[in-house]
Amino acid sequence: MTTRRTFLTQAGLLSAGAMLAPHLLSAKPIKNVGLQLYSLRDQLPKDVSGVIAKVAAAGYKEVEPYGYSKKDGFWGLEPKAFSDLLKANGLTTPSAHYDMNQYLGSGKTENLEAYIEAAHATGQSHIIIPSINGEFIKTVDECKAVADKMNKAAEILKKEGLKLGYHNHNFEWRPIGGTTFYDTVIDNTDPKLVAMEMDIYWVVRSGKDPLDLFAKHPGRFEFVHVKDMDKTKSNLNTEIGKGTIDYVKILSKAKQGGVKHFIIEQENYINIDPYVSIAESAKYVKDKVSI
Repeated sequence: MTTRRTFLTQAGLLSAGAMLAPHLLSAKPIKNVGLQLYSLRDQLPKDVSGVIAKVAAAGYKEVEPYGYSKKDGFWGLEPKAFSDLLKANGLTTPSAHYDMNQYLGSGKTENLEAYIEAAHATGQSHIIIPSINGEFIKTVDECKAVADKMNKAAEILKKEGLKLGYHNHNFEWRPIGGTTFYDTVIDNTDPKLVAMEMDIYWVVRSGKDPLDLFAKHPGRFEFVHVKDMDKTKSNLNTEIGKGTIDYVKILSKAKQGGVKHFIIEQENYINIDPYVSIAESAKYVKDKVSI
């Protein structure tokens, strides 16, 4: 039986808890997780339809494709056919990794135009630069020139209702003339036009703190790549929750970073079936992480 005194005591404890950690009361679990399809690069070319069905069965609601070309489409499927396949499996694709080296190197827009068509056909909102040729960013001036080209590409995309994004590895923090390529990009691109896709694994591997980046550049990171670091070999991935990266802590600040999409990626598998692995990672993020 709850007495008036017990009720008041419990209410006081709840109020104290709210004062100590108010964000906990509003935190919600992540319902929709995505998969970077590079995680299944060995399986996709053999059976696109079967792989996509298994991704949905593993608990995913979004996918992030990679490797599109006008000639080969998405693993042999035209963008519309690929979009239909996703829809049939209850999946959407907010973004994809598109090779932008042609544009960033020469300024030619042929590939960019093809990417825009593919993005429209699949319902994507973001065209993500997955990496960049290191020959383009050897000096500070070259880094600034690349940032300028990103802004120009982003202006083109804006007219098409799309947004540009940049996905990091760890080379972006290599010192260049007193700064880094990453700092140059984030400081010299328009936040309204260029989103950052933070690959948390590579940030940690570079020696940086994802929470520091969220705090320094709030709202800049619309996407994150969620992949864990193996406890014995830092160059390898493991299932989310089994490694050394504290995703419960890091993703609790996702709103500060501006994160809207949580994309799980697994670059290798250690003694585990890939589909079991991606299912375990999706379940961990949905069950253990609140934002």
